[in-house]
Amino acid sequence: MAGFRIFLFLIFTFFLTSSLSFASFTENLKVDTLKNGLKVITIEDHKDPTITFQIWYRVGGRNEIPGKTGLAHLTEHMMFKGSKKYKKGEVSRLIAKNGGNENAFTSQDYTAYFQNLSKDKLHISLQVESDRLANLAIDPQEFLLERDVVMEERRQRVDDDPTSSVVEEMFSAAYKVHPYRNPTIGWMSDLKNLTHEDLTKWYKTYYVPNNATIVLAGDFNRKEALQDIKKYFEDVPRGADPPQMTIKEPEQIGERRVWVNKEAQLPFIFTGFKVPNIGNADEFALNVLEYILSSGKSSRLYKSLVYEKQIAVYAGGSYDGLSKDPALFYFYAGAKPGVEVDVVEKAIYEELEKILESGITEKELQKAKNQIESGFVMGQDSIFYKAMQIGRLDAAGIEPAYLDSYIDNVRKVTVEGVKAVAKKYFKKDKRTVGILVPVKKGVQNVK
Repeated sequence: MAGFRIFLFLIFTFFLTSSLSFASFTENLKVDTLKNGLKVITIEDHKDPTITFQIWYRVGGRNEIPGKTGLAHLTEHMMFKGSKKYKKGEVSRLIAKNGGNENAFTSQDYTAYFQNLSKDKLHISLQVESDRLANLAIDPQEFLLERDVVMEERRQRVDDDPTSSVVEEMFSAAYKVHPYRNPTIGWMSDLKNLTHEDLTKWYKTYYVPNNATIVLAGDFNRKEALQDIKKYFEDVPRGADPPQMTIKEPEQIGERRVWVNKEAQLPFIFTGFKVPNIGNADEFALNVLEYILSSGKSSRLYKSLVYEKQIAVYAGGSYDGLSKDPALFYFYAGAKPGVEVDVVEKAIYEELEKILESGITEKELQKAKNQIESGFVMGQDSIFYKAMQIGRLDAAGIEPAYLDSYIDNVRKVTVEGVKAVAKKYFKKDKRTVGILVPVKKGVQNVK
């Protein structure tokens, strides 16, 4: 789970900013809405004769209720198990036969499906996704088989992975009532009890045109593509508006700690602070601070713990801000053999204290801004990541025009501004800490 969250964050930060003309980012972008409520975002880009077709459903782990976690992810799996037009496995074979690739992913805020194809194959995506939207075949036996697959996936990714277990427990402690406390893959006890009826209800509730956005990017004619999209999708009936998740996390009034006793080689610490999500004015300074403090081997945290003090084998962190609701700024480190985890934890907070007391230098500030901008320039070469960025923003309720002013906002960040957000959010009372306590096989520690 930690890897998944970090992966998503890195994708987002990969193309946030640019030294190019930012008005041009949405210059070739247009938003349309079909009669049934389906939003369509088209981005014409004729550099290569390819397209990426993505459909984003505004539903994920945050929409699940207690006792039913894992439904969003399990539904993603079932979308590949057949529909009225396509039998089990046919979609993947069809895409591969036509030289494309496809996949899907589930997060707390959305579930998305995509195909990357040559420009003359758009009709394949339209046929596949319109049929899965309207006519998914939820076979009871296939449901049971796929539920077992997800349970095994959970065993491998979380239950048998000590660091992932710590991350899961830390998030569960950080959020008391908000659904972000639950893992997207679901709790094992919930997965065992999910029923065919549960999944059918979930699909019929959330997989409706008025809860979805198509993002099409690449080499196509917008007028013709929109006509084709209407042909395949506009007859899919609009559904009832899905229920909105309105739970608000109460203010944290003291540090929270969890210990995970598992068979492992080395101790591990994962600590996070409550911070605002995208759309808050502080996000720009927080993004810059993430690069300076915890992003990569040149960051303050890595240099201090790994190179200078030599107490950790790795260290890093992330501002996980591209989310529908307030998120965490988290830090992690793996202790070196023979080093107590308390020593590593103290060293992390010492680096934070340096920011709080002395701030950052102008040189560090400019380096972080340059890294953010150069990452965006590189990202412009990929229509897939352009489309994915727009899709993720849309799922968070943010309009594409956000990107046109983003780099200007980053450039406005000052040394004083970075220090100010550090002081505002890096408070002990807002901190949640997860510790991995290695134990020998068959031995249970008591903390």
